[in-house]
Amino acid sequence: MYFLETACALFIGAFLLTYLTVPKIIGVVEYKRLMDNPNGRSSHTRKTPTLGGISFFYTLIFALFFIKERGLLGEAMYIIPGLTILFIVGLKDDMVVLSPGSKLIAQMLAIIFVLVNESFTIESLNGFLSIYEIPYYLYLVIAGFLMITIINSYNLIDGIDGLASIVGIVIMVIYTTIFYLSGEYFFALLSISMNACLMAFFGFNISSDKKIFMGDTGSLTVGFIISVLTLKFLALKPESYEGLPFLLENAPLIAISILIVPLFDTARVFTIRIANKKGPFSPDRNHVHHVLIDFWGLSHKQASFIIGCFNLLFVVLFIILGSKAKNLGMVIMLVSVVILLGYIFFKYNYNFTTLKQKILLKRKIDSLKKKTESSTKQKKKND
Repeated sequence: MYFLETACALFIGAFLLTYLTVPKIIGVVEYKRLMDNPNGRSSHTRKTPTLGGISFFYTLIFALFFIKERGLLGEAMYIIPGLTILFIVGLKDDMVVLSPGSKLIAQMLAIIFVLVNESFTIESLNGFLSIYEIPYYLYLVIAGFLMITIINSYNLIDGIDGLASIVGIVIMVIYTTIFYLSGEYFFALLSISMNACLMAFFGFNISSDKKIFMGDTGSLTVGFIISVLTLKFLALKPESYEGLPFLLENAPLIAISILIVPLFDTARVFTIRIANKKGPFSPDRNHVHHVLIDFWGLSHKQASFIIGCFNLLFVVLFIILGSKAKNLGMVIMLVSVVILLGYIFFKYNYNFTTLKQKILLKRKIDSLKKKTESSTKQKKKND
């Protein structure tokens, strides 16, 4: 079967499997009362079903079964164990909260299966900052750190309706294009499968009556797939870059631009927490999406759409620049953009306790306004 036919069949199948089974998951979650209860830092105000990421896991397993022959080095068999480990950890964390240390150990076990497959070995940075060949032990350190960072970064942006889905969709569209143009059809089909899951899930995530969260079950699964695709992108052979619209040496910067939203947000909140003498994984509402909602007055959908558009435009800009510019100039530009964004959001560094009080006060005021409006309408009717 040709690639286009396979891609269409895979997308339709993955989309329908996710779309048709998510309502069943919602029913089971509600029946078993496995709901996500809102707390002081939550962006939702009512109990909401979670565990939507279950649909991602079994859909990807089916997809990997059908596309496994496309992989040249048996990549599917190395991805499945890591995917399973993170799915189980995410499932347990959604039901019984795990410590950051436990989750980190599980992530390290999961990525080992990927790192030992030679298809993902980064042998050279192809002249990025004048770096060429890198030893195998250094590859293990760089790749391991990269995958864990991506998994946790994506997990941390899953804080408002639609955001993780939109950012994931943008990333998958870009990786689908990159792997198709480079002739890596297995990874292009894997990106398409993940994209179909996210698109099908997105409608439920922003729904008012059939809402469900992907939870850590979903965010760890998606983050793992994104980390695998990123590692493979950086491990492409020089000849594979011939069909791509940017210079070979700029590949690491293109990868950073693709992941700019989760990486910038994670770096920002970690810096704020450490500066406030707190643990980097301590909860707060200092994420960019929280700032857009709490202090710029945007809705969940508006904030998610703006962040998603920024992600897409940022990648397109860097791909255009990466077609001609040398990597040193692009590094300077990337650092400048990060500093600018950091400055824009610098003043939005809020103490958790104070912010919690502000949110509760705002909710009380909104509730009083609604009561006042309803009583006024009632008086008018009586008159």
